Amino acid sequence: MATQTESKVSERLPLTPDEQKLIETGTLKDSGIQAQPRDFYRAMRKGQPIFHDKGLDSWLVTRHEDIWAVQSDPVTFSVKHGYAEQYARGMHEEFQAYLREHGGGFFPDAIMSDPPYHTRIRRLMEQAFTARRVKELEPRLHEIVRDLIASIADKGRCDAVKDIAQPLTIRVIVEQLGLDHGMEKEISDWSSAVTAQIGAMQSRETMLANAAKIAEMQLYIIGKMKEREKEPREDMISDIVHAQVTNEDGSVEKLTFDEAVSLIRAMLIAGNDTTATAIGNLFYVLTTKPGMAGLLQEVVGDERRMNRFVEEHLRNEPPVRALSRMALKDVEVNGTVIPRGAHMLLVYDSGNDDETVFPDPRKFDMDRPNIGRHVAFGGGPHRCVGLALARMEIKLAAQEISRQLKDIRLAIPESEIAYLPTVATHTIESLPITYGKR
Repeated sequence: MATQTESKVSERLPLTPDEQKLIETGTLKDSGIQAQPRDFYRAMRKGQPIFHDKGLDSWLVTRHEDIWAVQSDPVTFSVKHGYAEQYARGMHEEFQAYLREHGGGFFPDAIMSDPPYHTRIRRLMEQAFTARRVKELEPRLHEIVRDLIASIADKGRCDAVKDIAQPLTIRVIVEQLGLDHGMEKEISDWSSAVTAQIGAMQSRETMLANAAKIAEMQLYIIGKMKEREKEPREDMISDIVHAQVTNEDGSVEKLTFDEAVSLIRAMLIAGNDTTATAIGNLFYVLTTKPGMAGLLQEVVGDERRMNRFVEEHLRNEPPVRALSRMALKDVEVNGTVIPRGAHMLLVYDSGNDDETVFPDPRKFDMDRPNIGRHVAFGGGPHRCVGLALARMEIKLAAQEISRQLKDIRLAIPESEIAYLPTVATHTIESLPITYGKR
């Protein structure tokens, strides 16, 4: 007998012929659906909210309530096994061997684990994200954002992703971690290589090319860690290398070397890649949605309203599309039995679009009473540890864009916008824009 989650069986609604066709033939592996997924999400939520995607051989969890039920139960739904199954899918052993030979070792992602081990890792990692550390960073982050926008304001045209979003978040993470300046190209390449491992779209050739980039990144990180072991600084690498917690019995715990490498790697990638996606998506909204630039201009000086603007943007255009779980036993979710050992994807992008929770979900509404219920940062034990920093970066970027630029327009037809081929994020690859200086 399958156990059952706390989510209720939702009413199945009649599908249009087009929606029925999507249910029968659609897959999140399709590049066209990846770029424009809303119709596919809606069809699944109406007809099969727990949907077996044959192209990915994964179960897609698409309703907000079901996503919350799954992510709140780490005992039944394993992050560790789901993530391991997705990582370099079908080529994991070869990927591991490459990193052991060329990248200083294979370091499993410690944060992508299950309790009780995850609880210990989370406690130690949070020492790099204390309220004091985040508050200390704000003036410097504002300076970075302001200067970067100012450097392109006179040009009149640029690529909003490659010239603003990516370099901005990379400069911020370089500052946070205490890395070398002028590494935008390397860190961008490393980020793409890591994201590709969970994107389910790699060939063997691209996997090996990406593994080479990850090996290069790991060797760089290990070098920086060894420097901080000898001479700690006021940066997040030092926080991780020297992190320790005292248990109730008086014993002191620290991170192992392997754990520290994996956490710094995670901070480097997650700390810039998803935030860059969110800022790229902000430019997309400002250039394609009537009234959005004016709305931002109205609220730019109001701290409370700006915070709500950021939250609604994260709900409306979440950077993370879907993350993995694995069912550790036969379990019923919303009337559908997911078999033990099945790979699952929590489709946060769809959960944030669930009309039963967020009425008229495509409307940008900063006054939603439940604006904080979005799942852009996940939830449960794995809620994003760096969410305060991400919110700060997006807010500062939005403010400086509004203060320094005007008449922002797409320089290409909207239909020509290219997206990265991945199921993990909804990332615009390139976004040429024109604008004036305010």
